[in-house]
Amino acid sequence: MIRRLAAITGIQGFVPETILSNTELEKMVDTTDDWITTRTGIKERRILKEPGKAASDMGKIMVEKLLQKTNTHPDDIELVIFATVTGDMVFPDTANIVCDKVGIKNAFAFDVRAACSGFLFALTTGAKFIESGTHKKVIVIGCDMMSSIIDYTDRATCIIFGDGGGAVLLEPREDGSGIIDSVFHGDGSGAKYLHMKAGGSLRPPSLETIANKEHFVYQEGKAVFKSAINGMVDTVKKLLERNQLTLNDIKWLVPHQANIRIIHGVADALDFELSKVMINIEKYGNTTSGTIPLCLWEWESKLKKGDNIVLTAFGGGFTWGSTYLKWAY
Repeated sequence: MIRRLAAITGIQGFVPETILSNTELEKMVDTTDDWITTRTGIKERRILKEPGKAASDMGKIMVEKLLQKTNTHPDDIELVIFATVTGDMVFPDTANIVCDKVGIKNAFAFDVRAACSGFLFALTTGAKFIESGTHKKVIVIGCDMMSSIIDYTDRATCIIFGDGGGAVLLEPREDGSGIIDSVFHGDGSGAKYLHMKAGGSLRPPSLETIANKEHFVYQEGKAVFKSAINGMVDTVKKLLERNQLTLNDIKWLVPHQANIRIIHGVADALDFELSKVMINIEKYGNTTSGTIPLCLWEWESKLKKGDNIVLTAFGGGFTWGSTYLKWAY
């Protein structure tokens, strides 16, 4: 029996025009370009600075370009999933706002909040609707406006994050290409190491939460660093074993762009050739849900039909996992 898979048939990325360089950050906090580069691998990041613009505006641009690129009419889209932790509002879901802005009228839409693992979780979720035979055209977006929740007086976090992301079109394929398998995990005990304390039902916005700067990202780097490497390496190994693959079978490894030392740590632990690891953190920083689709978008011209690709990510929560796919074009 031929297995129906959900294949990525088009991809489109987007980053804002405004560049925040390490040199500019030197004027804002006690840091240096060398300190940032050595510890994170980041040289610059993009920031959405236009007044009144938000995550949905970035999503609108990438979805419109994706539809044009794939010659797809908005009426043909049946589902839109937006992976983000910086949606326009608490509700409605930003996916619905994007649909309205783009003119997608025949789809249902929702957001996925899994931090840096969000795109992978959303991608696999969207793939299941296609595998089931109920849907034929699904858009999955991974995008964050991290500048909206970053304290630019905190050098531990403001040097890391940027804005941007990407969107993919998923369609059914029966030629062996598509999203084949995923291994995902979650551990809520890790929340204390990486979170935004206020803004939810536990600590609603108040004068106190604002004064205490509780609406910004909080991270304990050392704890996250070790857990991220272990989590990504473990799930990649499980994925390979489950699908009877070796590292030699993998054309590209696409890790979440959190920190260059984490990326190198994952590659070293796997003994995977660094030249086959997609890395663009130096230009964009950590765009959370947006890093993996941004990598795929930038490497699109180098990808060939049939390429075995492994995506892997680790995010706040903790959430982590890996996805194995065969490129479709």
